[in-house]
Amino acid sequence: MHSRSSRDPVREAIEVGVARVRAAVEEVSASNAVVVIDGRSGAGKTTIARLLSESWPLLAPAQTIALDSIYPGWDGLDEGSERARELILHPHGRGLHSTWQRFDWVAGEYAESHAVDPNRGLIVEGSGILTPRSARLADVRVWVESPDAVRRTRALTRDGDTYRPHWERWARQEERHIRRDDPRSLATIVIDVP
Repeated sequence: MHSRSSRDPVREAIEVGVARVRAAVEEVSASNAVVVIDGRSGAGKTTIARLLSESWPLLAPAQTIALDSIYPGWDGLDEGSERARELILHPHGRGLHSTWQRFDWVAGEYAESHAVDPNRGLIVEGSGILTPRSARLADVRVWVESPDAVRRTRALTRDGDTYRPHWERWARQEERHIRRDDPRSLATIVIDVP
């Protein structure tokens, strides 16, 4: 048994959130349920997506796609989320096989293609993914909220000097997305991560 001092409130909030998302996926009653997970950088989206994928409640494993693999560079939040909608969510929703290309951040160009099977569940996570247009294509829509200072510390600890010079630039794109699309209001589940 753990003592109160060994509690990890971040881990607990994420685990409770993942359990809520799993229950919502089960309620969809479809073998190819779609979950989108949005939130600002460092909020916990990737961890939630990974834990959800590991505990996916349906028979076939979920396909997990991170927008970090699609954004075309540091100014590409809007373009990356639109590419995900057009190349992944829309075809999947119509029962069509599709492909998307990974963006190679070092080379500055699109690289290899990846297939998306419309018969399997899908988890798409990344800042900007939850918009009025993409919301119609997702069964479960998640917004992850976390305090600004905590998010920044987590993101810069994770990505360090690679991300540090671009933090403000990326944050402005997230703010524009939040003002324009109000993703929190589109979410069916909000996960507050301390």
